[in-house]
Amino acid sequence: MNIMELRKLLKDKRVVEEINKHLWIESQKAGYSIGIERATDEWLRLYAEGWLKYHEPAKHSRMYQRNGKKASAKKKKTSSKRK
Repeated sequence: MNIMELRKLLKDKRVVEEINKHLWIESQKAGYSIGIERATDEWLRLYAEGWLKYHEPAKHSRMYQRNGKKASAKKKKTSSKRK
């Protein structure tokens, strides 16, 4: 997912709640507050795709198809250059 797609996720209150849970859990593990920025970065990197796949399957499949097409186009370009 690109940065714009991730930013759209942050507008969803359910995502913000999940990030706050992650902040609390990881801060408890560390023994100090890890900060909202780190918690947000970690949650987006580790859990955003799975959350989206579970809670918004249609949106996830659209994003995956769009990103999959871009990735396959890049592979074709690089493989043709190698020949």
